Amino acid sequence: MTPPAAIGIDFGTTNTVVSMIGANGEARLALFDHDGDTLAPFRSALSFHADPDDPRRRIAEAGPWAIDTYLEEPLETRFIQSFKSHAASALFTDTLILERRFRFEDLLSAFLLCLRDHAGGALSDLPPTVILGRPVTFAGPNPDGDLAMRRYVAAFERLGFTDIRFAFEPIAAAFFFARKLAAEATVLVGDFGGGTSDFSIVRFTPGRGGVKAEALANAGVGVAGDAFDYRLIDNLVSPHLGKGASYKAFDNILPIPNRYYSAFARWEQLALLRASRDMRDIRGLVRTCLQPEKIERFVEMLDDNHGYRLYQAISKLKEALSASDVATFHFQAGSIDIEKTVPREKFESWIAPELTAMSGAIDEVLSRAGLSPQAIDKVFLTGGSSFVPAVRELFTLRFGEEKIEGGGELVSIASGLAYMGATPDLDRWTMRAN
Repeated sequence: MTPPAAIGIDFGTTNTVVSMIGANGEARLALFDHDGDTLAPFRSALSFHADPDDPRRRIAEAGPWAIDTYLEEPLETRFIQSFKSHAASALFTDTLILERRFRFEDLLSAFLLCLRDHAGGALSDLPPTVILGRPVTFAGPNPDGDLAMRRYVAAFERLGFTDIRFAFEPIAAAFFFARKLAAEATVLVGDFGGGTSDFSIVRFTPGRGGVKAEALANAGVGVAGDAFDYRLIDNLVSPHLGKGASYKAFDNILPIPNRYYSAFARWEQLALLRASRDMRDIRGLVRTCLQPEKIERFVEMLDDNHGYRLYQAISKLKEALSASDVATFHFQAGSIDIEKTVPREKFESWIAPELTAMSGAIDEVLSRAGLSPQAIDKVFLTGGSSFVPAVRELFTLRFGEEKIEGGGELVSIASGLAYMGATPDLDRWTMRAN
């Protein structure tokens, strides 16, 4: 098989998608066969467990296979999801996994090697050029985008790529959407991932030589689907695990520190909390908390690795609230059993800070482009959180329902990156790590 000229990879907080340009000029997705299903989105999850024949050897798995490993042996498996959120953090240097320290680039390269092996030969003959999607603004406090790109390069070089480029994710989604256009249009793209929400405005002009594109402005904010998850957990789950309770310290009654529950704000932090110094203090609270049964449930949540089951329950709730005005949240794992009715309006009140941040980023991208909402011809929304009605309303109020389109929510960025790789002016749309 002749290798493609370039490959586009959308390494996302929740899913990773790989696309290549086929001989017919159409984007071709790498597919993964798992338990009778053929998947294009490959879950951005990673697991490690010790080889039973050689405890010093660590076996890595990724994607749905990592989830399988975790569900089979939750107590023996180190399960990590949303680890992309560490990419731009200078505070994250490494983590200890089965007595070996892993830097971010070690985690990413382990993930990529597993992804390649599960692609059934589709990624066995790789081109030298890879185009990686990157958010306009990385997730996390004080994100360092240059650091993230250098870490990406270190990981992707281990797969043999020698020409490693980056393109803004919403620009890539715009390239995907532009194939629908029959006339000149100024398009605003909103890309909602797990960790970031990014916006770009691009002007497209179809012609005989293909569609010409001009990027007008970019803006982004480091909140998205994972932040919505945190608001739900903070209101529905954390109070059952001790948040808001008190403990006795000598003759004083003190509140349990809220920082113990901040790990739920980012899924990748939950996997690290059990190995942190805070875990010893959390265990000690079982003896001093005025409601010890709540702290016991918190310890069980961490010790028995219930994070993925919680993630599933929260995802189901968000999906249900996108379709209905009221939904039921149910989370059961071990001795933890929580069931609550959640009105959509209550959910929207909880995520109001994130909606405000997204609204500000939309205004910012319009301001940077020097355009009014009336000057936008089309709005293309992509990513899982674009289905949240309150998110969609941010656009309908500004631009009108008739201008808003979607499609390819999980594959548009990777496909757009591949189409970008086929353009003659690739240097115009991509950047390299500093």
